Amino acid sequence: MTQPPGLRWHGGQRRIGLTGGIASGKSTAGRWLAQRGLPLLDADQFAREALAPGSPGAAAVLQRYGAAVRAPGDGASGVDRSALGRIVFQDPSERLWLEQLVHPLVRQRFDAALAQLAAAPAVVLMIPLLFEAGLEGLCSEIWLVDCTPELQLQRLMGRDGLSDADARARLAAQWPLERKRPLADWVIDNRGGPGGLEPQLEAALAGLSPGASG
Repeated sequence: MTQPPGLRWHGGQRRIGLTGGIASGKSTAGRWLAQRGLPLLDADQFAREALAPGSPGAAAVLQRYGAAVRAPGDGASGVDRSALGRIVFQDPSERLWLEQLVHPLVRQRFDAALAQLAAAPAVVLMIPLLFEAGLEGLCSEIWLVDCTPELQLQRLMGRDGLSDADARARLAAQWPLERKRPLADWVIDNRGGPGGLEPQLEAALAGLSPGASG
């Protein structure tokens, strides 16, 4: 798909934006790419570090929510991410507040890491909220790991031990995959098992003619 000018990285480095929906299989695809030797920058890891015990981000969260999100065992400086998630995934205004806190910190980490990796021929940027956060400009191409909403719900409940209602709240906090598909250069179909991902990832990495899954 041809993207409008200005929405993508046009430098010499290949920057693969790896995205999808929650529990669609991004991490599996990211591990495969990392095993092929590509540097992998993980937005979720950067977001965790932004709320690390003693960080300014954690201090801001604790100031806003207090004991309701204070993690046991970290003194007074740690955030219980599960408790925080229960708050922000049930209240769009609180989720927006958290995103406005964390997203700039994550963007700073990406900028710093990309500067350090400037000599690498290719880099993978694994960003679950790539489109939602408007980060297309960091990437020269975007790969979407795709599956059905039913599979996402099933995998999310099994992976994180969430109730149906909590899992649906987390899914509702992201754009649906059907909205993301037309914006991606590659759509990687993860409706089957992990074995089905490898040939599609090989083809995308080789830059063969992309095709979208329905």
